[in-house]
Order: sequence, then structure tokens, then C-alpha cells
Amino acid sequence: MTVTAVPIATTDTTAPPGGVRDQCPGTGLWAVCSVEKRLRQSGFVAKKVEGESPRRPGFSVEPVAYTMGRGRLELFFYDSEAALARDMTAMDTLLVAPPGTPSPWESTPLLVRSANLAAVYVGANPRQAERLMLALTAGAPQPLR
Repeated sequence: MTVTAVPIATTDTTAPPGGVRDQCPGTGLWAVCSVEKRLRQSGFVAKKVEGESPRRPGFSVEPVAYTMGRGRLELFFYDSEAALARDMTAMDTLLVAPPGTPSPWESTPLLVRSANLAAVYVGANPRQAERLMLALTAGAPQPLR
């Protein structure tokens, strides 16, 4: 009688079928790569604006800016939800600026908060604004269990 060793199949839960691992792991917090991935998955064509984005009053972090068609999206990534909440308590969320400060935006801004991310969209397309809000409020990528 011959005994043949049969390899035991193992599953790598961190890699999808095909073995390609996501380079932007789920941590429960947003990162540039996870927002870009979510935007692509939602059908947006967002083009990163090269160079330095302007500092915005009321935000303690610098934004990462994108054009989306005729609109503009600025993403503010914080180290934690608590850090974002500190900035938001001192902010007029309709103007997305500190109270008494003129709006720094070209037109009416849409503020979306999700975990450690504040996203500000400025554009004339209400359907795109709604789709963006739904994509981001679906939540940051979560850790695998």
C-alpha cells in the first residue's frame, strides 16, 4: 500500500481569490487609498490635484484635493474621530468655516463626515453630491475578522 502526501489547502483571509492583497488594509479609519478605492467603486472619476492644496480656516489638517467633473472634492484626514470632532465643534457646518468667517468656498459646500474623514464637495451637481455622500457615509473599510 502506498501513502501519498496530499497538501492541505489553506485560506489566506487577508487576500482575495487570486492572492492579490489589498495595499490599503481596513483599519476602521479612512486613508487616501481607501477613499480613492471607494470613489472608483462608486463610479466616480476623481483626479488628484497636484501641488499643495490651500489651508482652509477651521481645519487643523491640510486637505487632499480632487477634481470630479466640474466639481472639487477636498478630503481632510485626521488621526482619529476625536481630533475631527474637536475641529467640527468650532465650525459652522453649513458654511464649512468658523463662525463669523467668510466662506472660503467658491459655491455652497457639502460637508460629509465619516469616522476620521471630513470631505467637502463643491459643485453644482446635486445628484453627484448625493452619490458622494452615500459612498462615504457607508463607512470606512473595517478590519478583517
